[in-house]
Amino acid sequence: MRRSVRSAAATLVLVGAIGVGGVATGALSLGSPASGGLPAPVGLVQSSPSTSPGPGSSSTASAVPSQTATPSPTPTPSPSPTPILVRAPLTGRLVTPRAATQHPIAIMIDDAPAARPQSGFNAASVVWQAPAEGGVPRYMLVFQDQLPTDVGPVRSARYYFITWAAEWKAVYGHVGGSPQAMSTLRAKGNGQLVYNADQFRWGGIYYRRIKERRAPHNVYSDAKSLRIMATRVGAENGPMKAAWRFAPDAPLETRPSGGIIRVVYPYNSIVYRYDRATNTYLRGVTGQARQIDAADGKRVAPKNVVVMMMSFGPLNDGSKKHRLEAKVVGSGKAWIATNGQTILGTWKKTSLAGPTRFYDKAGKPVTLTAGQTFIQVMPLGSKVTVKDGPLPAAPATPSPAAPAPSPSASGSPPASPSPSASPS
Repeated sequence: MRRSVRSAAATLVLVGAIGVGGVATGALSLGSPASGGLPAPVGLVQSSPSTSPGPGSSSTASAVPSQTATPSPTPTPSPSPTPILVRAPLTGRLVTPRAATQHPIAIMIDDAPAARPQSGFNAASVVWQAPAEGGVPRYMLVFQDQLPTDVGPVRSARYYFITWAAEWKAVYGHVGGSPQAMSTLRAKGNGQLVYNADQFRWGGIYYRRIKERRAPHNVYSDAKSLRIMATRVGAENGPMKAAWRFAPDAPLETRPSGGIIRVVYPYNSIVYRYDRATNTYLRGVTGQARQIDAADGKRVAPKNVVVMMMSFGPLNDGSKKHRLEAKVVGSGKAWIATNGQTILGTWKKTSLAGPTRFYDKAGKPVTLTAGQTFIQVMPLGSKVTVKDGPLPAAPATPSPAAPAPSPSASGSPPASPSPSASPS
């Protein structure tokens, strides 16, 4: 006979987990008003017994056993991504891809005694120094993967400097220039050779005059202004192909101790002293034995020094200012110094916008050390002094051990070697 269902209350049986062998590990009986059943609480499973209780049977209830929570394993932090670095085209230094594609900016820098100390040297990728009229040389600083906080004093353009800036189609910053230079910039200063960034056009916007110095030695610019000006004149960032080969610093144990390079212009004598520890050439100039960059207060010390011999002559442009012209396309003798060692080779430039390259005696391209390069352009017949320091002595190689002598036929032990035969 079937049991009647009691309408006053319903018994909800919540069955716990089934243990090994199908034995129930526990169940919880909850009494509550019901009009068709009660949903199981979250975390509990509502289930029917596998066998219906027979007549007269009763349901039993027991507490669900508590389970020890297993702690979640501590997640392993994801490693920080390794930054992607590439070689800067003008220095071979490892830089970010963005820095490697920044358009080069070349700035003409004064070298009159009243202009020293100048600002911006240590941020430059390449520094050119060459003669100008009156025996006073002039610099051109080429910036690419980094920019200076300050650069100046900015001076006027010369044609041969334009041809070196054209090797990178650089933004060319200057304050006016010779008639020959200005004519070239008007004709080919919209990206054909360079991008003309004349102070006469952009003065008061991207150039400023400082109060600490008198004109014409007081025109300066800075990193932010230079980069904005580069955009304004039409220069675009993009990939560039390196013209020179670069390699890391030579190991310390292979570098020489000391060494000196000296070049002389009429109004400036330049001395480089090789420093083995830093693998740099510490630079000194007339009136400043330790040349300091006024922008950052640090010593000027390039990784590479190149001395080029070039033909210079009077320009005869009718100005009576004794300006010079140079035979920039061609080849000539060059000293190339890197890692404390100097070779005598050649320089070659095959076109106005073509790169100036350097070769050893065998005609093979030289490899420079990654970092800044100073190029000293000297008139033919100039006095150049180059003296490398001594190389470190090669480590003593022990003599190979002599084979052990064979025992004598009589079986006597071999005689001990004489002291003179002992290895030192």
